[in-house]
Order: sequence, then structure tokens, then C-alpha cells
Amino acid sequence: MIEKRKIILDCDPGHDDAIAIMLLGAFPEKVQFAGITTVAGNQTVDKTFFNARRVTEYLGLDIPVYRGCEGPLLRSPVLADDIHGETGLDGFTFHDLKRSPETEQGVLWMLRTLREAAEPMTILATGPMTNLAMALRLEPEIAGKIREIVFMGGAMGLGNVTPAAEFNMFADPEAASIVLSSGCPLVMAGLDVTMQALCSEQMISRMAGRNNPAARLFKDTMTSYCAVECKTYNVTAAPLHDPVAAAWLLRPKLIELKPMHVTVDCTGREGYGRTYCDYYGKGGGRANCRVALQLEADAFWDLIEEAICRYGA
Repeated sequence: MIEKRKIILDCDPGHDDAIAIMLLGAFPEKVQFAGITTVAGNQTVDKTFFNARRVTEYLGLDIPVYRGCEGPLLRSPVLADDIHGETGLDGFTFHDLKRSPETEQGVLWMLRTLREAAEPMTILATGPMTNLAMALRLEPEIAGKIREIVFMGGAMGLGNVTPAAEFNMFADPEAASIVLSSGCPLVMAGLDVTMQALCSEQMISRMAGRNNPAARLFKDTMTSYCAVECKTYNVTAAPLHDPVAAAWLLRPKLIELKPMHVTVDCTGREGYGRTYCDYYGKGGGRANCRVALQLEADAFWDLIEEAICRYGA
């Protein structure tokens, strides 16, 4: 039996972030949200903040959402608007928001929440890790209040925004470096494993068949996202990145992990944003991260379908 985790979701919705929210929100017996913080990444922080609020309210999830950092620590902002569109969640029409926005700044809320937590909390980061790095820099002692940091980002192999780098790492390598050297327990779900969660037209049809609000969200967002991804990368099915990291919190046995020493390239040169994962332990560094290698893809999609079903008619 998996014990219940209290989590902070740090994200940049984004189509796959939206599905990660849907997935986690369906299992309140396993995950308790303290709140959501948003960051610039898939779109500007104003749009990711708006999108996280839209998704939670549409799904009936009572989760406060806080606006975080509007750009990386050092570099110019990098957006994935070519994939996620003008809104960051192109393809779905939401109703007007009824809940008033939270006004506390996201990093300050994160710090306050961790500081006041009775027990260490889990942080799931599915966007650039600017907010988390800023929190660790402002108050390094809050690392002791973090049970683990699970993040979608990086790759042992090919990048998806440059030949070397995955998008979240490329968007803010310096922030990722702070997190990787924080001493917190880390779980990395990089491209090597998320590329095993391929969303095809057949999978969209399967999930749409459940015909409830969550199924409609999945169908419309994934139809838009997959069409752009397939055209951009010349593939027939699109990887559903962020829900893979979320799935580990619910069903750890779905993903095979291997401890490694992981660093990120902050040189600003050709390898900028690349994650170096010492698979064979030849670099001499202590393993600081458990890196995801293999996904039980069929069971992963069963979990997504179970989550959709839990939202009722």
C-alpha cells in the first residue's frame, strides 16, 4: 500500500501538465495537494497561471494556484509556444473562471508552506525549475522539509529542443543545477522514459470513449497537442511527458529507476542544458538522483484511464 503524499506541483501548463493535474487529482487517497505553483515555460507565466486555474476549476479540484517566476535565473525566457500554442492549452474551451486568483507570490508561498509543514513534503516539478531553485537559494534550510523532488526533465540520450538538451533543462539550466546539487532526494523522469508513453489517435479514442469531463479534456487537448508534436518531430504518436513523472507518485512500480550522478551543462555552449547521467558510475561522483529507465506503458495507460473514470459522468 502506497502511503499518502502531501505535494506541491510546480508546473507550466501546457497540455501534458494539464493531464498530470487530472491524473493526480483523481487519487486523493494517495496524493494531497498543498497547492500548485506555476512558472514560465510552455507559455508565459501569466498564461500558465491562468491555465492551471482553468484546469483545476474545470475538473472540480479545490487546489490553490500561485503565480511564480516569469523568467529563468540568468538566461532569456524560452517558451514552447510552438508546441502548446498561443494559449498554452490550445484545443480546449474552458468556462469562465469563478474562483478569485491567489495573490501571494508562488516562491514565497512555497517557502512558507514548507517552513510550516509538520512533515516533509514532495515536490513534483514538471516545468523549468526556476521557482524551486529560487526557494532553495533564498532559504537553503528548507531542503530538510522536502521529502523528495520528482521532476520531468533531462535525458540520458537525445534532446528535444537542441540535439543535446530537453526543454525544461534548456529553459533554465542554472536552476536545474541548484536543484541537482541541493542534497534533496531526487527522481528524474527524462525523455528516455517519457518517450515510452506514446499517445496515438487510437489512445485518444480509447480515453474519449469514457465521455465525461475529464475524457473531454483529454480528447481535445491531446488532439491538438499530438497533431503539432507529430508534425514537428515527424512521428505518428506523441510522448505524454509530465504524467509519467506524476504516475510514479501513484504507482512507483510502473517505472524502473537507477541511481546515478546527474549534472547539467551550464556552460552556455553547444551542450547547454544537457544532463549528464553517469550510468556506469565512472565519473567518481556520488549518486544524487534516481533516473527513470523503463516504463510499463500498458499499465501507465490503464492508470490514465482509471483516473478519467474517477471524474464520473
